[in-house]
Amino acid sequence: MTFEELMEYAISRDCSDVHITQGTNLAVRRFGELIILDEKPTFEEAQNMIYEILSTDEIKRVEEGEDVDVGRMIDNNVRIRANIYHQRNNLACSIRLLMAQIPEFEALGLPEVIKTLATANNGIILVTGPTGSGKTTTLSAIVDYINKNVAKHVITVEDPIEYIYPHNRAMIHQRELGRDVESFAAALHSALREDPDIILVGEMRDFETISAAITAAETGHLVLSTLHTQSAAQTINRIIDGSPADMKSTIRSQFAASIKGVISQQLLPTSDGNGRVLTTEIMVGTSAIKNLILEDKIHMIPGAIQSAHQQGMHTLNDDLVRLNNLGLISRKTALDAAYDPQDLEKVLGVSNFGF
Repeated sequence: MTFEELMEYAISRDCSDVHITQGTNLAVRRFGELIILDEKPTFEEAQNMIYEILSTDEIKRVEEGEDVDVGRMIDNNVRIRANIYHQRNNLACSIRLLMAQIPEFEALGLPEVIKTLATANNGIILVTGPTGSGKTTTLSAIVDYINKNVAKHVITVEDPIEYIYPHNRAMIHQRELGRDVESFAAALHSALREDPDIILVGEMRDFETISAAITAAETGHLVLSTLHTQSAAQTINRIIDGSPADMKSTIRSQFAASIKGVISQQLLPTSDGNGRVLTTEIMVGTSAIKNLILEDKIHMIPGAIQSAHQQGMHTLNDDLVRLNNLGLISRKTALDAAYDPQDLEKVLGVSNFGF
């Protein structure tokens, strides 16, 4: 099997990931499930497949023992994100298949309130969730919506660049970590001198990046980023607890003033087994939410979200109930995805949806 044939196989079956490893079988991930293929390339064939997506400089870095992240458009008009690494002295590659076109909010199943958040003049919007939950796609859909609707200057800092945005109403400059800039924090500091309206930071990896993002929001910019957290409350705790002890109070105040919204999401297998569906928790930075953050009453955030449906908010459990009610996910899938399964089980029991 050639690299092109492997890509065609994965794309035709709606796979999300492809794995190539010297010395073992090829593998793909489809609807969240890892599938080991029968094909086992030789060491040389596996190396050639991996090197096919790398530049000469990137091949040199790999051969020197580095891990390398790349973003590429392949012949099938599909963009990929790949990480090349070493294991047991052999070469391996994990490839994420990205949609050829950035999907609209409706196609992704994102709620309307995100359009309102996307047009804010300043503040912080965070998209959170586990690896493989579609955070990058959601962020890209937000940037694409901005690009089509408002005249703004957008600077993105990505690792690597995944989707390419053509200039539409907005002007978009995309910077890649390791190629155009050394770090997220350095790019944020530099961006403040580049006349941006909106800054997208691929990931809040450390306190320096978090601090720089909050500063950018405080100085009148809209900042978009991601975290590997599963709920709005967990996201707030991660931001504050990740700060040095002598900075926690300051970061708490700054974050409370800056937060515009948190979108926590997961991709769940559909009940028919033929796809995945997005489930979300939405927190909007209302005065009530900001006060709970300031007063260190983060444990009360879920209750505040649940009672603020009119502001476009909903908890993860709210959305799991909705998806179960529609027959899109099974009861077991809903309970497995919930961060408060006992509470969800009570609601599902009362609702008696029968899944």
